[in-house]
Amino acid sequence: MIKGGETLFSRSHEIADEFALSETIVVYPGDCIELLKSIPDESLQLIVTSPPYNIGKEYEKKLHLDLYLEQQARVIKECARVLTPTGSVCWQVGNYVDRGSIIPLDAVLYPIFSEIGFKMRNRIIWHFEHGLHCSQRFSGRYETIIWFTKSDDYVFNLDPVRIPQKYPQKKHFKGPKAGQYSCNPLGKNPGDLWIIPNVKNNHVEKTEHPCQFPVELIERLVLSLSNEGDWVLDPFLGTGTSIIAAIRHKRRGVGAETLPNYVRLARQRIQQEIDCTLRTRPMTRQVFVPVNAGNNPTVVPRKNDFGQMTLFDNNSKDE
Repeated sequence: MIKGGETLFSRSHEIADEFALSETIVVYPGDCIELLKSIPDESLQLIVTSPPYNIGKEYEKKLHLDLYLEQQARVIKECARVLTPTGSVCWQVGNYVDRGSIIPLDAVLYPIFSEIGFKMRNRIIWHFEHGLHCSQRFSGRYETIIWFTKSDDYVFNLDPVRIPQKYPQKKHFKGPKAGQYSCNPLGKNPGDLWIIPNVKNNHVEKTEHPCQFPVELIERLVLSLSNEGDWVLDPFLGTGTSIIAAIRHKRRGVGAETLPNYVRLARQRIQQEIDCTLRTRPMTRQVFVPVNAGNNPTVVPRKNDFGQMTLFDNNSKDE
């Protein structure tokens, strides 16, 4: 657990509820389309969000998939208008479930981005260990972040989000670089599979929101796809996570939220970040492994070649 990082803002800094380029933090209490109408063309560097998945949560009304995609298209097209030429859009989504059949939302949203000229740079898999337990299919343990850019000239800062090398002492063993380290001393590219715990009941960031995403997930996007002083927009703000990640790293943040309770919660959490009292999971913390922590997981029985029930060998070195 850590406290909110250093920000550009004083304790008395105001959180505005209407957008203006002169502001630093904006929490708009209303529909994102109305917010987007107030934002000038090509003025925002990064748009990152986790829109409703159309699965009937308390903050959404379940719609026919075609109508849902039509609504998403309206928001995406407005986002394209306000995005700078060097800007990026990151849409974090899961699956739409229809009578037990799943439809990956990133697949059906892709044509909307493609038709307006956006180019996909990555389809990032966010893997986590906890969630609903399914009995008729394998339990879902990942969601996707589809990253698009408006042009081929886009901001991408790799160094701030590098992760530790797996073999930091590895050296070239032949050729002109023999004896020199073969990996980047700043760390390696994190790749497109991100293992980050999701926000469940025992997570330090948990609030009453049922589908809250962790600050560290958005921090990685903010650091790599924007620069200090840039605007970061979340059209479906929820509990304010995207603005928190933005101001933590000296960006400006703006978002829209329709439910008054979440508006209140977002403003409260953002103010805690400004005051350096918000507790979040650090980006550098490794994922908890029960065995490494000295805990014994339950041993699961399985059948051997003779149909007899046996137990997994906890001491097995095969992984």
